[in-house]
Amino acid sequence: MPAQRLQKLLAAAGVASRRAAEELIRAGRVRVDGTPATLGASADPATQRIEVDGRPLPRARFVYWIAHKTRGVITTRRDPQGRATLVERVPLEASGLAPVGRLDRDTEGLVLLTNDGDTAHVLLHPSLGNEREYAVTVRGHLGDEDLRRLEAGLPLRDGRTAKAQVSAVRREGGQRPTTRFRLTLREGKKRQIRRSLAFLGHPVQRLVRVRMGPLRLGRLAPGEARPLRSEERRRLLEHVDRLRARKRRGQPPAGTG
Repeated sequence: MPAQRLQKLLAAAGVASRRAAEELIRAGRVRVDGTPATLGASADPATQRIEVDGRPLPRARFVYWIAHKTRGVITTRRDPQGRATLVERVPLEASGLAPVGRLDRDTEGLVLLTNDGDTAHVLLHPSLGNEREYAVTVRGHLGDEDLRRLEAGLPLRDGRTAKAQVSAVRREGGQRPTTRFRLTLREGKKRQIRRSLAFLGHPVQRLVRVRMGPLRLGRLAPGEARPLRSEERRRLLEHVDRLRARKRRGQPPAGTG
């Protein structure tokens, strides 16, 4: 884990709020490797000894929840415009957690909530290639050539999109024809899917994130949230460790399958 501000570490360990932790530091009650800490200092709890009033800092208790975001909800802690936010909709015991990444207001589906900033950083880092899978419905019949272009990458205003994977294509007729498919990405440009399909002339009608790394939305009902099961947590942390190791070895990103 990289070094973090001491007040953040104390708050994560449940010692005090960040503001109260600052007072503890000012009062000289916090030491790092035996030396009194100063306000604004950082430390790495994995390699340094942090003490409060002479007692070792308790290890932070990391918590992981999965939520099914619904359309119209904002993926932030709070919104200055007063719109409904995801954190307001989750149970009280998850309300202090931060979303890992964002879904735009009209996109539905899986959002991971946690207080584990290091894991969140790895999952979101653009060079590590963590997969996100979406169920996509677009207007009209999206042809095979356009699907190949979508997979190969498209030239958007902020740069060309990375290669993607399309699967489970189903074209439906009627007065308002649509195409449904699964799209797996390993990058996260802002509103990338919507902009890519608008570029191809097939606006998105519905967009649902169904997977993030090894985590799947499954049967979690819209608007509901729950803590990760022990097996889900184990697979998530193993996945994060693999992403870190791949980066250290200089290997290209790979999917989880």
